[in-house]
Formats: sequence, C-alpha cells, structure tokens
Amino acid sequence: MMRPMFSRCASLRSVSTQTSRTLLGSWHSARSYSITPEAASTSKPLDIDPSKLVVEKNTNPGSLKKPEELVFGANFTDHMLTIEWNKTTGWLEPHITPYQNLSLDPATCVFHYAFECFEGMKAYKDKQGKIRLFRPDKNMERFNKSAARIALPTFAPTALIDLISKLVKIDSRFIPEQRGYSLYLRPTMIGTQKTLGVGAPGSALLYVIASPVGPYYPTGFKAISLEATNYAVRAWPGGVGDKKLGANYAPCIVPQREAMSRGFQQNLWLFGEEEFVTEVGTMNFFVALKNKETGQKELITAPLDGTILEGVTRDSVLSLARERLAPEGWKIEERKYTMAELAEAADEGRLIEAFGAGTAAIVSPVRSISWKNRMVDCGLQEHEESGEIATKMKNWIEDRQYGEDEHEWSYVC
Repeated sequence: MMRPMFSRCASLRSVSTQTSRTLLGSWHSARSYSITPEAASTSKPLDIDPSKLVVEKNTNPGSLKKPEELVFGANFTDHMLTIEWNKTTGWLEPHITPYQNLSLDPATCVFHYAFECFEGMKAYKDKQGKIRLFRPDKNMERFNKSAARIALPTFAPTALIDLISKLVKIDSRFIPEQRGYSLYLRPTMIGTQKTLGVGAPGSALLYVIASPVGPYYPTGFKAISLEATNYAVRAWPGGVGDKKLGANYAPCIVPQREAMSRGFQQNLWLFGEEEFVTEVGTMNFFVALKNKETGQKELITAPLDGTILEGVTRDSVLSLARERLAPEGWKIEERKYTMAELAEAADEGRLIEAFGAGTAAIVSPVRSISWKNRMVDCGLQEHEESGEIATKMKNWIEDRQYGEDEHEWSYVC
C-alpha cells in the first residue's frame, strides 16, 4: 500500500488591489534589483532531520543495464528520496521509498506558476569501491538560493547531503565502477499547494531521483560547432538566469532546435547590442587566448553578474586554473567580452581554444562558431577534438571526482 503523498495544503491570504498598488509603488521607488529574496521557510519551526528517515525498500528491484547501453537520464534506480514541507510544521520526516509516480492535484501551483527548481550532481565509485559526491556543498548552496528566489523553503545543506548519501548507498549497485561512469542525481523542489491564487506556496515537496549514466561522449571527446544567438535571450539583468529554475530551460529549446536545423549542435548565447558572450547551451563558456597587447595567455569566462549560472564545474575550472595554470604564466579572468573580440582573436591567430563547462560533460570542446554569416575558428586543428586546456581540466576534475587526487572536493558517503 503506497503512502498517500503531498495532500497537505494551505490557503493563501488575499491582498487587496489597493495594497498591491502600494506595495508595487514602494518597490519601484527602491533601487533596482535591491530586494533580497526571502525563503518561504524563514519562520518554519523544523528543519530537515536525517535521524527521522523512514526507509521502505523496493521489493521488486529493477535489472541493471550494461554500462555501454546507458543513455543519459533515461534509466532510474530503485528508490527515491522525498521530504514534504508545510509552512505550519516545517520539514516533515524524510522517506526513501520505491521509485514511483507523484500524485498531484491539477490545481497544484507548480503546474501553473512554475514553482520549481533543481540541481544536477553526481555520485562516483572509486577504485576501492567507496562512493563519492563531488562538491555537494556547492550544489546545496545553489539549491537554497534557487528555492529562496521563488519563495520555496530552504534547508540545512548538511542534512540533505546526509540523506542523499543514504539514498546513494541504498542504490549503489546502479553506479558503474569504470572511470567516466557515474550516478546522476537530480534533487528537485516543487510548490505543492492546491490553488490558482498567486502567492508563496504553503506546502512543498523536495525529492531526489537518480539515473546511472556513462561518459557524455562515449567514443571520446567530440568538438562541437555553435551558432551565435542574438535574436533570443537566455537571461537578463535582474532576472533569474543565475538560478537553476526549470522555467529557464524550456524557452531555450526552440533556439537550440533552430541552430540544429542549420547544422550546429548548440547555441552560443549573446547579450545586448554589444553582443557579450554569456553561455553555451546550458553550460558555462570559457575561452583561452593570447592578449593582443602583451601576448600573455588568458583563460576567460563571463562574470557572475546575475545573468550567468553559478556552475559548480565553472568554479572548479577557475579554481584549478588559478592553482595550476597561473603559476605557468596564465592570467585567469572573469570579465565581460564580446563576440567581436572573440572573432578578432581568431582572425589574428590569438584564439587558442574554447569550451563549455558543466556537470554532464565536465568540458565540451568547441570547434567553430557561426556569427554574422561567417565561421569563427576556435583554434583546433582538423584532426583535434579537444584543446590542451579542456583536456587537462577534464582529467584534473575526474581525478578528484574518483578520489585519485584526494581532495576536499570529494565527499565520501
């Protein structure tokens, strides 16, 4: 008998039209983007408590696929983690249950107003069979920021990391042991209040599901070609492009499909009349080039100005670059730069390489970018699929993910 899920709802207070106008007026009189998002859970009496975990084992476990047959995000483990929240009680007891469907009322606010955020992280098996998470504290930090921005509850990061570790241990048989393979984890939070009124949800659900995955490029690195996109915007100042919200992703699909219809694998998102380079597809973007005046090698990525997602891989690449490339004379920069600047560097032979950075692929090398009816060559030779820096970053990060380079970034479950 399945435990009935997500039935707790709370009513929304109505706000008069006059009050709404007063609040709106006071907001506009303040400095732009000065409001700090306040989590719905600010006044909650209870935080997540791992000691109250209830485990229900799956009595009909699924079969394992061969590692080479794994498709990203297509297969799932036997169990899932669920934790309900309501504004009166706070976080309720956590449950690990058999993987199952959710039962939600058609009026549930997540369907109508996109009260949803998520994370992407992975679990790995090292050579000794120990299970490791990679920088889970960074994922939890971003998860809380995303939740707070859309009036969903926040939580104690260490508590959720503890519970995710327990879930991963229970489903550890799904984690392939070969390097390059892992268990992709998708922590998700949704507003579950049954209402068509617009306001902060009085109830929510946090759940975590897991999917065994292989290398993003099963046959090795494959450099991709991009189409520079300036007719659509992924994120804007004062918006939510720096948060991991589901609402950020669906609008990107049509521009991606248009790029693919013209033979390109992804979009390179440009912003503004200046055509600032921001992100590539759903990844952060890096370029390595030689400075025009000094000839110094530089590794550059766009700054966290509110339009750029705070990628865990992005931060890892920057940290490793400052640790290992800076002593070799590289300059590591987070700054704005334009597509014109990138094209000029390519024309002058100063563009060394370019790559995306994200959880799924770690790095994704870029061969060329279509921009204003021309192709911008990103520095790879015809026989090359990855540049030196992208290859080094992939290897350095994997060494820490699999515990071969023992480091504080690797969390042993």
